[in-house]
Amino acid sequence: MALIIDLKPNERLIIGSALVTNDDARTRLHIEGSAPILREKDIMTEAEADSPCKKVYFTVQLMYISATPENLHNSYFSLVNSIQKAAPSTALFFAKISTHILNGEYYKALKESRNLMEHEKEMLANVQ
Repeated sequence: MALIIDLKPNERLIIGSALVTNDDARTRLHIEGSAPILREKDIMTEAEADSPCKKVYFTVQLMYISATPENLHNSYFSLVNSIQKAAPSTALFFAKISTHILNGEYYKALKESRNLMEHEKEMLANVQ
């Protein structure tokens, strides 16, 4: 069964390691296979990764689209260690994310990383 993606005009997505940009009209794609796919709304650039938890999301995103995601594991676990020392309340999020990573479930880890970023946002809102 194919994955069906409706693209808005000029919307971008990543399929595997390729960036695809839609033309000026709405488009419906039927994608078969197991390549990693990220819609534009889920893509974070390195410049946008301007907080510790956003850096985690960015790193997991790179794992998801990489042919050799295990090469990024050390970077990820280094971030985890430093963030957990500063914010122990992130431990439950990292337990879920790390389990997905170790099981090779990078898309699930990416989705859980969104929850981590929301937690970070709430923590920072309470500091002010």
